[in-house]
Amino acid sequence: MLSIFRRILKDEQGATAIEYGLIAALISVAAITAFTAVGTKLSDMMTNTANKLN
Repeated sequence: MLSIFRRILKDEQGATAIEYGLIAALISVAAITAFTAVGTKLSDMMTNTANKLN
């Protein structure tokens, strides 16, 4: 029983998967934030262009 417990403590595959998951989540949040900001500015630019054409 003690050897099984030691093996579980040495196993780092789960920790690596969690780290990769956290990195992916951080990249996703950064991308969503950037796309939202760019989308807002693009929408404002298109609105201004449409107003000038009218």
